[in-house]
Amino acid sequence: MKMGIKFDNISTNEKASFKESKASIFNKEITLFGNSFSNKNKEQFYGELSVLLNSGVNLKRSLDLISEMQKKQKDKKLLNDLSKEIVEGSSLSQALKNNNNFTPYEYQAIKIGEQTGQLHKIAEDLKEYYSRKNELKRELISSLSYPIIVLFTAFLVVLFMLRFVVPMFVDIFKQNKVELPWLTKKIVGLSNLIGEHGFLGFLVFIGIIILIKWISKKNWFFRFFGNFQLKIPVLGKYINKIYLIRFSQAMALLTYAKIPVVNAIELVKNMIHFYPLQNSLDIIEKEIISGEKMSDSFNRFSFYDKKMIALLKVAEETNQTEYIFQKLYDQYSIEIKHQGKMISNVLNFILTLFVGIIVGVILVAMYLPMFKLSSVIG
Repeated sequence: MKMGIKFDNISTNEKASFKESKASIFNKEITLFGNSFSNKNKEQFYGELSVLLNSGVNLKRSLDLISEMQKKQKDKKLLNDLSKEIVEGSSLSQALKNNNNFTPYEYQAIKIGEQTGQLHKIAEDLKEYYSRKNELKRELISSLSYPIIVLFTAFLVVLFMLRFVVPMFVDIFKQNKVELPWLTKKIVGLSNLIGEHGFLGFLVFIGIIILIKWISKKNWFFRFFGNFQLKIPVLGKYINKIYLIRFSQAMALLTYAKIPVVNAIELVKNMIHFYPLQNSLDIIEKEIISGEKMSDSFNRFSFYDKKMIALLKVAEETNQTEYIFQKLYDQYSIEIKHQGKMISNVLNFILTLFVGIIVGVILVAMYLPMFKLSSVIG
């Protein structure tokens, strides 16, 4: 669908509206690696695009204004490329399709907006989608950051004790010819191992990371790791819920845009890269096409919980698919916040206990020979 665009000047009111909103829209996210147009960038882009289009600014001028506000040259170039394609007669959806920074999900949603004349509304929906996705990411980081910091700190403390503290005690014991207990010998042996082969161990660690990075691109690892994540005690259910949230939110937006359920499932399957979800959706899509009920198809997979199956049955009876998926998203979001706090608290306790035990064992191992040392000195 080609879009006829008028290159009008922006009124004073439109400029004022743009200036008022830019402060909140263009709060930049620091991104060192990864996609040049991150999810945070997309949240800002679609939010600003919706504001401008709703204010009466034409599409080409909107893209130019948003491009002018970008600090990074690669972001400016990306938006300028989109604007050039619009001038050459392409639709925004086709321009997004031609750019690998955007997903088929965005392309289809924008295409629906163009066909229905609701481009500003679809842009607002996409902004909301990425806003919620970014919020979920922040919640996950918030839940897991403290346990990770505790674990990393514990590793450094234990490494410091083994590398520097233990050798000091060993020198004292050697000078006084004190026979070491079994536990102390083991800790001393570990300390010597780290001292002699610590750098080699570091190189092996880096090599393992590189190896994992390389095999992560293999299909067999993609399948194995996806299934493995769901089997992790406690965290497996949490990960399952995360992907149910993403699935529900994506389906809510697509069905709201009047995209048929089968097509929506195909789009979600291509945009959410998680093997258990993609594999199940591939089978569900084929079964629905062959005449199977949606709820029955979903019910064949343990990945989808009973709540979703029950509400999908309601959706089939009431023809309120988009409403049901939105409700599922809202309910899952509340549940995962609670689960995130619970997991964070449990991990904090376990890690604190784990660190305490390790440090305690090292201290006991060092102080056991002290009793013999005191008798020797006496």
